[in-house]
Amino acid sequence: MDTRALPYTHAHAHAHALGTPPAAPGPSLVEEVGPGAGRGRSRRPEEVAGRCRTSPPAGPAMEAEPQLYPVAGAVGAQGDEDQLGVPDGPEAPLDELVGAYPNYNEQEEERRYYRRKRLGVLTNVLAASAGGMLTYGVYLGLLQMQLILHYDETYREVKYGNMGLPDIDSKMLMGINVTPIVALLYTPVLIRFFGTKWMMFLAVGIYALFVSTNYWERYYTLVPSAVALGMAIVPLWASMGNYITRMAQKYYEYSHYKEQDEQGPQQRPPRGSHAPYLLVFQAIFYSFFHLSFACAQLPMIYFLNHYLYDLNHTLYKVQNCGTNSQGILTGFNKTVLRTLPRSRNLIVVESVLMAVAFLAMLLVLGLCGAAYRPTEEIDLRSVGWGNIFQLPFKHVRDFRLRHLVPFFIYSGFEVLFACTGLALGYGVCSVGLERLAYVLVAYSLGASAASALGLLGLWLPRPAPLVAGAGLHLLLTVSLFFWAPAPRVLQHIGVLYAVAVLWGVGSALNKTGLSTLLGILYEDKERQDFIFTIYHWWQAIAIFAVYLGSSLPMKAKLTVLLVTLVTAAASYLWMEQKLRRGVVPRQPRIPRPQHKVRGYRYLEEDNSDESDTEGERGGGRGDCVEEEARPVGPEPGPKPAGLCRRPCPYEQALGGDGPEEQ
Repeated sequence: MDTRALPYTHAHAHAHALGTPPAAPGPSLVEEVGPGAGRGRSRRPEEVAGRCRTSPPAGPAMEAEPQLYPVAGAVGAQGDEDQLGVPDGPEAPLDELVGAYPNYNEQEEERRYYRRKRLGVLTNVLAASAGGMLTYGVYLGLLQMQLILHYDETYREVKYGNMGLPDIDSKMLMGINVTPIVALLYTPVLIRFFGTKWMMFLAVGIYALFVSTNYWERYYTLVPSAVALGMAIVPLWASMGNYITRMAQKYYEYSHYKEQDEQGPQQRPPRGSHAPYLLVFQAIFYSFFHLSFACAQLPMIYFLNHYLYDLNHTLYKVQNCGTNSQGILTGFNKTVLRTLPRSRNLIVVESVLMAVAFLAMLLVLGLCGAAYRPTEEIDLRSVGWGNIFQLPFKHVRDFRLRHLVPFFIYSGFEVLFACTGLALGYGVCSVGLERLAYVLVAYSLGASAASALGLLGLWLPRPAPLVAGAGLHLLLTVSLFFWAPAPRVLQHIGVLYAVAVLWGVGSALNKTGLSTLLGILYEDKERQDFIFTIYHWWQAIAIFAVYLGSSLPMKAKLTVLLVTLVTAAASYLWMEQKLRRGVVPRQPRIPRPQHKVRGYRYLEEDNSDESDTEGERGGGRGDCVEEEARPVGPEPGPKPAGLCRRPCPYEQALGGDGPEEQ
């Protein structure tokens, strides 16, 4: 057979390079050459290899056939080169492309990967905290400056004439304080629809919208933006609390990835395992958040204070301060501005505030990652919008939330009392409006520094931070009952700053302890947004109550504050006592996701999107059992046997678990 008529194969190339005669040609590796060459049939590599192994040798003088494909990393003879001048062996381009990296360490690369993940979580926490601080600081600073300017009757008459600015301000405050009452109806739906991160971004954008409307102060700009702001208050802080809790859980997963691999992807981590990280992250978040009160005073310190009268003018007709005062600053002078600020200067200040609000939006948009994986987001939305609407109300059956409601209410009372009762009734009433900013800065710095005291929960019992903050506020409230500073007297200004700092310490322990406690008690990612929605909704209700009772005497305000504080502390300690006795709280069942689009992911028998809670509840039979918090130790009583049917959509809408509900 004439070998010159055959195509030049890779075997021929190696034969020429080695100086040996070429082997007898055989069938091609790609297709079999024969009478039907035009209809060549592709051969699998194993078939071709089998034929090559069973074919007899061409002749006795023929040596072993060289390898058709060089093995990656194989070392050949030194100096061997093909006709193109490319060296064989370890220096071949094929080895560079598909060969294993000689110094590759899988464990080291895995450790670096999860270290980057943990750094990303820390970036998310810092970005969310800084964004919340800037947002709330801009809002408080603008609102404070706006109310002071609009209070001065000369400013109103010169700039706005008979436009009715006081009426616009009252309706604006009503929109901010009244709208959150209905937030419980739409907050969970918005968070599930947009997602936690995008809800934060949207709410921060609404705060920026409120800032932008102050360029043109009219009824049709201020009041609608105030109503929109009131609608965004509860969704913003509920999504913030949920976001920080989720970051703590993700940080635990990235820190203990080896344990997660051993336990399996569907196995839940031990209950309370993320608590140390949650304490740290909540301390970081509230350190930033309480700094917002200090940031809000910067326009006052660097701009507005230069236009204010001193205390001898503004407090000329004020007779009673402190515990003897009535309403808010009774007898305060109607003119507080010595000279009117130029409109150009006001535009510059509002532009700076607008830029800071825009920076907060960029921080949330660019540096905050998603709180859930995409499949988790799909599952959270797929439980049904009717169920999402009902679940916040169904959580009332949990006795832990019922016992914590007084603390939620007190949390709203105490922060409003610090900004209005303490700062105005005890501060401005005695030392003048020009020192209001410094009183609030003292409160802010004390609260920010004391937020780190929440880390004491790493070593002390769980009730310690909350009880300590409540005890400190109890002592201060009782002391304020007997303190009535004299107007226009500065001798007691040091005592005023000390009270503001101590009140900030109590506020920090309160806020940090409550958020950490909720993140520990409710670890299921399917219900955290509902829990934080309930928490901040009760805070909004308390703030609305303070708005309605702003004209009450100071002693009545202190009495309400004191009664609420004692009730909250007693109710919380009672809850802890129930948990120590082993009383199991009853939680509403979270329905299984009902996916409308049945793609390849959901046609598999093994549901790859099954959440941790569903995987824990009987291997995909989570709808068949009542969902309750797991008690410590073995579960009493016999375990139910057998399969149970899945509840129909009507039973899910009614909140029932079918025939299995107790």
